[in-house]
Amino acid sequence: MDLLRNSTFKYTLRAHLPSAIQAGCAALVLLLLVCGGSAQAQVTRYLNDGNKLYGQQRYKEATEDYAKAVAKNPTYTPGLFNLGNSLYQEKKYDSSRKVMEATAKTSNDKGSKAAANYNIGNTYMSQQKWEDAINAYKHTLRNNPQDADAKYNLSYAEEMMKKQQNQDKNKKDNKDKQDKNKNKDKDKDKDKDKDKKDQGQPDKDKQDDKNKEDQQQQQSQPSKLSQQQAEQLLNALQQEEKKLQDKMKKEKGVPVKMQKDW
Repeated sequence: MDLLRNSTFKYTLRAHLPSAIQAGCAALVLLLLVCGGSAQAQVTRYLNDGNKLYGQQRYKEATEDYAKAVAKNPTYTPGLFNLGNSLYQEKKYDSSRKVMEATAKTSNDKGSKAAANYNIGNTYMSQQKWEDAINAYKHTLRNNPQDADAKYNLSYAEEMMKKQQNQDKNKKDNKDKQDKNKNKDKDKDKDKDKDKKDQGQPDKDKQDDKNKEDQQQQQSQPSKLSQQQAEQLLNALQQEEKKLQDKMKKEKGVPVKMQKDW
């Protein structure tokens, strides 16, 4: 009965069974020999079946057997641990992490706590959540300071986080630069529009001045009479003169010589 553990973040696998659990498993085997057919016997069968499927990389089927084992005994550390691993292999990182967190809480063995936190760190690494991965590996090393894989992955996560921070900073700097250039272009466009407006204003002023001058010239020039108006005016003058002559004849009785018509 193996307690599986993911290895370094180089995507290799290795079996890992802390010594305290090994002793517990040996005692469990003896107990099962005496109490055959018990509920724990079913848990062991599901766990062994799951381990065979896991070894064949049939992770979905392995997950089903591990889940059955955990359903029979929710606090059984090997069942929880291996269920978390099979979920990890299915790339169900959030689900795997929840199971591993439960494993770390229910286990009283430092080796199991270290292994569970190590795999929690690996789920975060797979999702590129570097800071969370760093915290998980630190928990691993508190329980197992000699864990070389945890040290390696911790260093790797710290390096990746620095790289990510630098990339984010560069993106922000580039965005700020682009925004600044856009504002400059907008200012240039505004200046161009202003220059065009200023250039068009003198022509408009000139046109307005010309229109005023033409209007003044038209007002200063005497209005010309049409031929019909001139004839009407001449007739009116002749009528006035005739009236004046008639009046003078009546007053003096002296004939007045009429001028010839125009």
